[in-house]
Amino acid sequence: MKFRSVKGESPAVSFREALFNGQAPDGSLYVPELLPKLSPGFVSSLREKTYQEIAFEMLSLFLDEIPSPDLKRIIEKSFTFPIPLVHLEDNLYLLELFHGPTLAFKDVGARFMANILSYFLQKDEREITILVATSGDTGSAVAHGFYNVPNINVYVLYPSGKISRLQEQQMTTLGGNIHAIEVEGTFDDCQRLVKQSLADVELVTAKNLTTANSINLGRLLPQCTYYAWAVAQLQNQFTQTEKPVVVVPSGNFGNLTAAVYAREMGIPIQRFIAAMNKNDVVGCYLWTGDFIPRTSIRTYSNAMDVGNPSNFARLQDVYHYQTDNMKSEIEPFSITDEKTLQEIQATYERSGIILDPHTSVGVYSARQMKSKWTINTPMVVASTAHAAKFLEVVKKAIGIEIPLPEVLRSSLKKEKKSTRISTKYEDWKNLLIK
Repeated sequence: MKFRSVKGESPAVSFREALFNGQAPDGSLYVPELLPKLSPGFVSSLREKTYQEIAFEMLSLFLDEIPSPDLKRIIEKSFTFPIPLVHLEDNLYLLELFHGPTLAFKDVGARFMANILSYFLQKDEREITILVATSGDTGSAVAHGFYNVPNINVYVLYPSGKISRLQEQQMTTLGGNIHAIEVEGTFDDCQRLVKQSLADVELVTAKNLTTANSINLGRLLPQCTYYAWAVAQLQNQFTQTEKPVVVVPSGNFGNLTAAVYAREMGIPIQRFIAAMNKNDVVGCYLWTGDFIPRTSIRTYSNAMDVGNPSNFARLQDVYHYQTDNMKSEIEPFSITDEKTLQEIQATYERSGIILDPHTSVGVYSARQMKSKWTINTPMVVASTAHAAKFLEVVKKAIGIEIPLPEVLRSSLKKEKKSTRISTKYEDWKNLLIK
C-alpha cells in the first residue's frame, strides 16, 4: 500500500514514511492511493468478530509492511478498553468512545499511533519530536498516549483560555517528555504553527518532526475500525440488519473522514450526518458550494471550534472534488449553544444519560434529521467524550454537578506546567529549536 499527497506534487510513500512525515513535502495531507476493499465474507460475518479482529482485518490492508504477528500485538496493546454501543431510544444509539484513559475518542488513535511509532523507532534507534495542536481532547489523549514512550518528545499546542480546565489539566500536568505550549490565540493559530513547522525543512531536519493530529494517518486510520465495530454490535446485540446512518460531531473532520473511509472499504453504512456547532464552514460548503475558512467561534463544544478543518481536503479527495457527490452522502447540521444545552437537559430527563456538549450536538442533529426524513432507520451517534470533562456546561444544562471519575479528580490536584507563547511563528520556532 502506498500513500500519495492530496496535491499530487510529492512522490507516493509507504505508511512508515507517511507516519514519520506527518504531512507531504508539498504541504498537503497523505491519503491512500486507493482505499482497499474488505472481502464480502468478512463483511457478512462482522457480527461474529471481536473488536481486535475487526481492527486487524481493516488495518492490515493499509499496513502491509508490518508482519501480521507484530500488528496483532500492537492492536492488542492499543485497544484495551471497551467501546460499547448503547441504546438511547427508539432507533437511536450512542457509540461510547470515551472509556479510554483520558475519557475521549482520541484515545483510540493516539494509543495506536504511540505504539506503532514506538515499534518503528525501536528498529531505527533514533528520536523524534511530535507536534500536536488541540482544541481540547486531542492534546490530553496524545499526551497520555505518548507519556514516557522512549525516543519521543511531544509538544502540545493549545489555545489559552479556550479549553475546559479539566482538558487543560490533563495535558499540562505530566511533564517529562510532554511539553504543554499555551498559545495566545485560537486553535486555528495552533494548527497553523504546526503546519508551518512541518513545512520548515530546517526545523524538520533538526528535530525529526512529525505530528499526532488527525492530519497524520497514524491517528486517522485506527478510527475507521470503531465504525465497523458499531455495525457489528448493531447486528449482534440489537439484531439490526438495516444499514445505519452514522452521526459524527465534527470539528477538524478527521472522525467523519474515518467513517467515510470505513464505508468506502465496504462497511455497511447508509449515509452520514456531519453534526456541527456554529463553526460550520463545511456545512456552508455543502449548502452553497463555497468553502470559505474563517476565524473559529468559541462554543460550549470547544473541541469542534475549528474554522479551517484540515481533513476537509481528504473528504474532497474521496468525493473527487464534486460537491454534489459529497452532498449525496453527507447531510450537514449546525446548532447553537442554546440547543446544545437543551439537548443535554432533554436527554437527561428522558433517559438519565448525561451527554457531553459534543455528543449533544450529535444527538440533537440526529433527532432533527430523523424528524425531517420521517424514517425509522437506525442512527448511531459517535459519543466522543465523558460528560464529566465539561462540568460547567453540564451544570448549566441540568443544574447539578456530576461526580468526577478518579482519573479526572487526580489531574485537578496536580501542578500545571506550560509555556506561554504568542501566535508568531518566529517565537515558536525559537522555543522549539533551542
